[in-house]
Amino acid sequence: MKITTAERDGVYKTIYNRRDIRGEFLPDPVSDEVLERILNAAHHAPSVGFMQPWDFVVVRNQTVKQQIKNAFEVAHKEAAEMFDEEQREQYRSFKLEGIMEAPIGITVTCDRRRTGDVVIGRTANKEMDLYSSVCAVQNLWLAARAENLGVGWVSIIHHRTLKEILGIPKFVVPIAYLCIGHISHFHEKPELEKAGWLPRLPIEELIHHDRW
Repeated sequence: MKITTAERDGVYKTIYNRRDIRGEFLPDPVSDEVLERILNAAHHAPSVGFMQPWDFVVVRNQTVKQQIKNAFEVAHKEAAEMFDEEQREQYRSFKLEGIMEAPIGITVTCDRRRTGDVVIGRTANKEMDLYSSVCAVQNLWLAARAENLGVGWVSIIHHRTLKEILGIPKFVVPIAYLCIGHISHFHEKPELEKAGWLPRLPIEELIHHDRW
């Protein structure tokens, strides 16, 4: 199936306008129909050996969200102490999650035992199944953006604690906790770039030909 020029432009627009959302969530509910489309897009991500190692834990319960928020606060406090004094104050000024504000949280996981021990494409590099689940995260994120929904990845959390809260089996690895919902607006630039935390690197400096 050939992609039209308009469809191509829509894909690039979605990619370039994707943002990590934290403080802009609205309480408006996300319809089951839209949520199903987003999860189905994630389920159609590429996966090594077609093992489809992902599962999706959808969180709406406020008590569960509060437990996740508490776990974030622990990791957030630990993280602040890792920066020098000047960066520490700026770090603390950032809002880095929207756990309680977003109507939906989704944990994307990787079941490393799915389809057995020997998986096509995972024989030389055992971590390829983890990368596959990351592809599911990206599909979900772009699909949500195409639906004009915001997504925020809460990476400042200990996965062992997240597993305990959500009852995730021992052999399953949490990949991402994502906050999802309608938002007031999308930022023109990523917030950390806008705040001067780091600049966007020139693509010309990152491309190598034939050898590094």
